[in-house]
Amino acid sequence: MIFDRNENREVIALLGAGSMGTAIVRRIAAGRKILLGDISQENLERTARDLAYSGYDAVTMVVNALDKASVEAFADKAASLGPVMYFIDTAGASPSQADPDHILRLDMVGTGWAIDAFGRVMARGGAGLVISSQTGYMYPIPYETEQEILAAETDSLMDLPFIRETAYQRSGIAYMIAKRVNQLQVMKAAATSWKERRARINSISPGIIVTPLAYDEFAAAGEGYQRMVDASAAERCASSDEIAEAGAFLLGDHASFITGTDLLIDGGVIASIRTGRSTLG
Repeated sequence: MIFDRNENREVIALLGAGSMGTAIVRRIAAGRKILLGDISQENLERTARDLAYSGYDAVTMVVNALDKASVEAFADKAASLGPVMYFIDTAGASPSQADPDHILRLDMVGTGWAIDAFGRVMARGGAGLVISSQTGYMYPIPYETEQEILAAETDSLMDLPFIRETAYQRSGIAYMIAKRVNQLQVMKAAATSWKERRARINSISPGIIVTPLAYDEFAAAGEGYQRMVDASAAERCASSDEIAEAGAFLLGDHASFITGTDLLIDGGVIASIRTGRSTLG
């Protein structure tokens, strides 16, 4: 049965077909074509099936976010389906899942490649969203170093002295730095390549959100996460649906004057740290 006979439908591309990205897609996908990209064929098939059973039109593509050519092919595939109006990037690995090198190459460089690739194919008036993390606010980077990061091409990020000398200390530090770099990458793209396409791009920095990935972190460092939750204003974790509400807003017309910025959604964790009410130790 053909559910939608409309041609040249707007395209939504999601890199990283997890619960958070899928929750965002569901809020904006009615009447649009969805392209799902993920390293796992099994995950793609399961997510596409769930979306199909809810009346959404999704196609899949295996994407290795550690491979520049694979990421660029994903962007080209999106453009071949129709005008690319939305791009969402949730791909990444957490500190308990990988070593510093893997985290930096996936969460930092891989994200940069995706931002660059979609900066070449976005339709006028389109919008992008990168999922960063509250941890991007936890490791202060000197202003001069941030300027070096902003000036660097994505392919040369791993060669920066700060990355080589600081980010490799341990996985947690690599993750915090990678997520801050994500915020800077979004800022840079909004002012350069995405601006040239007349498209917007922003990032969201979620706090402690209950997802399958988060359970790995809870198992590895549950006491630390519990302390952050207890010291926060909200005194709870959040769901993917709460992040999706904010994501849909930033991608939508109501946010048409918002680009190049990061939205921290952490229930007050960073506020509690900055005011000394809680510590990272």
